[in-house]
Amino acid sequence: MKALHLSGTNFELKVDHPKPKTLPGEVLVRVIRAGICETDLQLIQGYMGFEGVLGHEFVGVAETGSLAGQRVVGEINCSCWDCDTCRSGIPTHCPNRSVLGILGHDGAFAEYIAVPEKNLYAVPDSLSTDEAVFVEPVAAAYQILKQRLVERGQSVVILGDGRLGNLCAQVLADFGCKVLVIGKHERKLSILHEINDDIRTTLLEDAAPSRDADIVVDCTGSPSGLPTALQHVKPWGTVVLKTTVAGEQTLALAPIVIDEVRVVGSRCGPFGDALDGLRSGRVKVKPLISERFALDQAVDALALTSNQPVLKVLLDVAPE
Repeated sequence: MKALHLSGTNFELKVDHPKPKTLPGEVLVRVIRAGICETDLQLIQGYMGFEGVLGHEFVGVAETGSLAGQRVVGEINCSCWDCDTCRSGIPTHCPNRSVLGILGHDGAFAEYIAVPEKNLYAVPDSLSTDEAVFVEPVAAAYQILKQRLVERGQSVVILGDGRLGNLCAQVLADFGCKVLVIGKHERKLSILHEINDDIRTTLLEDAAPSRDADIVVDCTGSPSGLPTALQHVKPWGTVVLKTTVAGEQTLALAPIVIDEVRVVGSRCGPFGDALDGLRSGRVKVKPLISERFALDQAVDALALTSNQPVLKVLLDVAPE
């Protein structure tokens, strides 16, 4: 089968990659569409030292299992469900887990992917494949609510006008927060404002440090994200880190201590909430689609996403 394979920091499209063999409890999924994520770009730069098939945002058709023949999306953490961590209710932190396209498990930039059946969700007929491919990143945005990091009416600054920043802004504005998005690209900010004109936007160069936000969400994928967040969060406020960055980072921690700022990591989230948000139209994703490529053009798609200020780039892997 065709698959985009990463080895070190080199990636290539292989046309004879072995079709995945399913382990007990796994389902073979024929991939229809996949989305390129910031994490994919960080993996290419060496994050996690991953080697294998990239990609973790996907819609496919289950070939086996109870959902056979249906369109499905899948949670990315493949947990053991038997350890103390899993039994305590946080299987996404299972110490024995693999992660689709990120850690010890081939991903979705391929014609087929093997996914634990427990991870799969049927895509409702009312939801298009273009919308459903956003379920994983939309779920990551809803994780902020699941962690109870915000309250309605609070002021939220989101750093980053990319894919995840846009989705976090939509989810938190819908929840009832007063949202300001700070970004570097006028076009990306204008798309967000067109989606929801209650969301305020400003360019980074025009955003004077305020130190008055209840919550700052860092969606920059940049080492500069946390230092910038500390310039906008108020004392006793919260900084939410939503993206990972390859390489070492250095930061003076004194401001966190002095202002008694809470810094919280936030990553994978609830697929059920994401499907509901997309199905209801409370989260709009089609305006985020910048480009689409065939799987044969996956190398070009990654190059574009890495080098151009695009939002979401999709891979059309197979017909629906």
